Amino acid sequence: MNRRDLLKLTGGLPFMSTACAQGAKPAFQRSRPGDPAWPSDANWQALEAEVGGRLVRVTSPLEACAAAPSGAACDAVFKGLKNPYYIRDNVALTQTSGWAGAWVSAPSVWAVSANSAADVAAAVSFARAHKLRLVVKGGGHSYQGTSNAPDSLLVWTRSMDGIVLHDSFVGQGCSTTPQKAMSIGAGAIWRDAYAAAAKVGRYVQGGGCLTVGVAGLIQSGGFGSLSKRFGLAAAGLIEAEVVTADGKVLIANACTNPDLFWGLKGGGGGSLGVVTRLTLRTHELPDTLGAAFIVVKATSDQAFRRLIERFIAFYRESLFNPTWGEQVKFHSNNTLEIAMFFQGVDQKAAAAAWKPFLDGVAATPADFTNVIPPTIVAGPARFFWDPVFMKKNAPDVIMSDDRPDAPVENIFWSGNLNEAGWVLHAYESTWMPASLLQPERQGELVDALFAGSRLWTQSLHFNKGLAGAPAEEIAAARDTATNPAVTEAFALAIIASSGPPAFPGIAGHEPDVAKARASAAKIRASMAELRKLVPEPGAYVSESNYYEENWQRAFWGANYPRLRAVKDKYDPDGLFFVHHGVGSEDWSPDGFARLT
Repeated sequence: MNRRDLLKLTGGLPFMSTACAQGAKPAFQRSRPGDPAWPSDANWQALEAEVGGRLVRVTSPLEACAAAPSGAACDAVFKGLKNPYYIRDNVALTQTSGWAGAWVSAPSVWAVSANSAADVAAAVSFARAHKLRLVVKGGGHSYQGTSNAPDSLLVWTRSMDGIVLHDSFVGQGCSTTPQKAMSIGAGAIWRDAYAAAAKVGRYVQGGGCLTVGVAGLIQSGGFGSLSKRFGLAAAGLIEAEVVTADGKVLIANACTNPDLFWGLKGGGGGSLGVVTRLTLRTHELPDTLGAAFIVVKATSDQAFRRLIERFIAFYRESLFNPTWGEQVKFHSNNTLEIAMFFQGVDQKAAAAAWKPFLDGVAATPADFTNVIPPTIVAGPARFFWDPVFMKKNAPDVIMSDDRPDAPVENIFWSGNLNEAGWVLHAYESTWMPASLLQPERQGELVDALFAGSRLWTQSLHFNKGLAGAPAEEIAAARDTATNPAVTEAFALAIIASSGPPAFPGIAGHEPDVAKARASAAKIRASMAELRKLVPEPGAYVSESNYYEENWQRAFWGANYPRLRAVKDKYDPDGLFFVHHGVGSEDWSPDGFARLT
């Protein structure tokens, strides 16, 4: 089976634009294999020499499934797709296998396995000169499929994972006060960053999932469990090294190329350039980190609405502050599932904070039942990312890379297992204004949460809304490209559905498109209940609907025109294209044909 047959099997060809078939003549057309303009073997050999032999001809492990979909080799691939480290180490794979009916993860033709900015610059210049579709993959977690494209050249930053700690960093060209910081290569994941910082008593604000790439998260805004205390991850960016569309390696900070620097802070990954190194501010590590796990089931619809009412009032009174983050879920079976994270207080203080709510639940046994015993745990923050400590003291919380001879530090939160290799069916998000927590508006919020939960599970991610965070962190977030709505939101509401790793055409491993469509319809209706309360709904670019309407406004609000100006300055010809990225409205859906 040749490569194009494989792409048909895995659904790569639906990316191809229908613009030409409909009679539209593109203003610019990128090259595909077989086209006269596609680089010759000699051209590829020249690129290989320029990057020191780090040019890779991409072969998908799914080829084993094309030959024998029920064979042992194919079974091994799908087993690996539930291990985020297996996916991370394979140039052909991405952490999300696709979105049913929208896109399917498909490999590039060639990849530059870069280990320096010079390698990246060579790949960028080659793509520009030969009119190639260029893709960038770091962590590969994109829900929108921006880390892959068939018939493309991939810049793979996996090897660029170095970390350097600074006691007194000053950005190039700046005369600002030196500050403690961390420089991180674009291929690093947050597990690496957190562990390195914790060893010296520091904390760097990043993502909640340990295997998410550092560079992609920063460029998308970025939230972690402690964002209610330490703010937006992008707001912590001090300086970036970035390769722009002209093949130049630039420094971007508040003093040098400040417009590009601003755009990289939340303007979306893959649109403005290829980030190769980031320097982030660090904070003093809290003494204690902990979590509260509570699951309560109501005996009736009426009781569940009262439970939601109690929780919302309790949250505003006791948890709406920098100490508490993470989420609560409202299930259609009248279950309230709480998984909250805290910092800076001990277990005794955390338990005292929850006592009024738990006492209220216990006082009405006819209405409410604890599905699991309420659990509130805490421990020294310095050990939170230590694999040996966590395996010994919290074995149910983490999972490990199960490949033979895998490094001991290859751990991930067990709660993220579902996301490894998943296929999304639907995903919606919207920021919920803090004004809804005011006593006079809590009834509206409760009604919307109850009504929406009749249709699908709704979740509120409190750490992804910055209302209640320290004033300095809110101010820093306002100086990023992220939709300003985040600074006035108490939470990001997320409603989603997914299935296991799947690819069209592989017997026994195909996505359930009918189920996906049914789920998507219910999720749209559920989210509509919440959006009734939001005058101008915004969505988080990294966790949003593939079919988001008016995505420019939803992702960036009033910041979009400024972002577009940065795009036009540093990438006037649109070399960098991602779905619903800045400037993508000028291109066909697959990024191969410029329409304007």
